[in-house]
Amino acid sequence: MDGEPERGVRGVKSAARTVDLLELLASRQNRPARLRELSDALDAPRSSVYALIRTLVERGWVRADATGTQYSIGIRALLAGTTYLDTDPYLRIAQPHIADLSAELNETIHFGRLDRGDIVYLATKESTRYVRPFSRVGRRLPAFSTAMGKSLLAERLESGIGPHVPQELTPLTPKTIVDHDVLLADLRRTRERGYAIDDEENSAGVRCFGFVLRYASPAIDAISCSIPVHSLDERRTGEILDAMRRTRLAIEQMAPVDLSGADLPTGI
Repeated sequence: MDGEPERGVRGVKSAARTVDLLELLASRQNRPARLRELSDALDAPRSSVYALIRTLVERGWVRADATGTQYSIGIRALLAGTTYLDTDPYLRIAQPHIADLSAELNETIHFGRLDRGDIVYLATKESTRYVRPFSRVGRRLPAFSTAMGKSLLAERLESGIGPHVPQELTPLTPKTIVDHDVLLADLRRTRERGYAIDDEENSAGVRCFGFVLRYASPAIDAISCSIPVHSLDERRTGEILDAMRRTRLAIEQMAPVDLSGADLPTGI
């Protein structure tokens, strides 16, 4: 009995290391990692990491290359992610509205969720006029540089945006906001006008408008519309904003209300 607490602590550490390893491999996307890289990144003994990797390879959560020396995320992670998408009640409600909005405007529409400092793209409906190369489901982008992210950060000005914004704002384009005071001023303007603008801050030549979805408190989801800057004028901007307001209202009216007040990591 005396050893049970110690075994429990070891079990928690092992579980945490497993999650850290999977998140590390997922963050590398199409760049497989060697054992030494993983061991160094996790600050863990190589023997322990190797034993963990062997188990995860056997279970399908990690994939080894033909030489057995390079590792990447496995197919089981895809199955878990698909289950997350299939069972999320808010995504299920939002998807037909996103499709309708994209068809109405013939622009690219996104649905995303705040996860710590990132926006995770859970649904995208592409424009038929042009295709953006990186608008895939599951993509993560910094919240501070995206319209969806800024719309959600603006909701947290009173409670504090610290947990969702890094100390160093790394630019994605020459127009990315990299000064915290400038970002705070932009978030205050976002809250005043009711929507966020990503003005080529995330992708050169593309402007995005983002609207928070307030069926949860605090809000964790948002929608955005991405448009090539060259196709925008005042009239077109007004059409897009009006259509997005209608879509936001339609989604909020159908979504179950969550007033739990818990602003917790979503685990995606």
